Amino acid sequence: MVGPEDVIGIYKRLRSNSIQVWLTGGWGIDALLGEHSRPHKDLDVIMLLDDVMRMRELLGQDGYSLKELWSENRWAYDAHGTRTATAFVLIDANGHELDAHAMRFDEQGNGVPAWDREGFIFTPQDISGEGMVNGVAVQCVSPENQMLCHMGYELPDYQRRDLLQLHEKFSVDYPNALPTPPVNRKLRIWSKPYGDDRSDSRHDPGKCCPSALCDEVAAHRGWTITR
Repeated sequence: MVGPEDVIGIYKRLRSNSIQVWLTGGWGIDALLGEHSRPHKDLDVIMLLDDVMRMRELLGQDGYSLKELWSENRWAYDAHGTRTATAFVLIDANGHELDAHAMRFDEQGNGVPAWDREGFIFTPQDISGEGMVNGVAVQCVSPENQMLCHMGYELPDYQRRDLLQLHEKFSVDYPNALPTPPVNRKLRIWSKPYGDDRSDSRHDPGKCCPSALCDEVAAHRGWTITR
């Protein structure tokens, strides 16, 4: 598992050597939320292709070595002419894992994946996220980009909870491609405990999120769905 101290140790190590990384995945979401909401088996980052070899050398000094290449890995040449992996996992002797994906900036300032992700880009807004881990400010991808990156596969329950928290804190919409169970587009009425003054006790699951997540909002807050 990767704890908050591990995240900040890696982040500071890279940033102090002028290597930019943007947190994504579970730690990226926790950074946006400003809290450690659940255990994380790894730290996911987006970084620049031209920094990959230097990053691997630095973390290699700290005991990190290559664990695996992702299926989407595509070998690419960086600005120094070095053939470089673009989607990979590093691991140290204590089992801490760093999952890195590399991109290049185009002339418009968009991040273009160097790995196999045709048609996908990171706009300047996508990589403008700011978060906190263990009291330290970090760069991360935006809440909207987090939603987009959770498309195209069946989400496990813990990732559905991650997206629920983003939805609640930032009012970001669920992407249309997110698998949504059939819903009855009626207005659900929730009975909430005395003193709970949050305004969204009337919630239309057909407009803002899958019904299963609406149920989870209620359960999370201790509300009772009355109809």
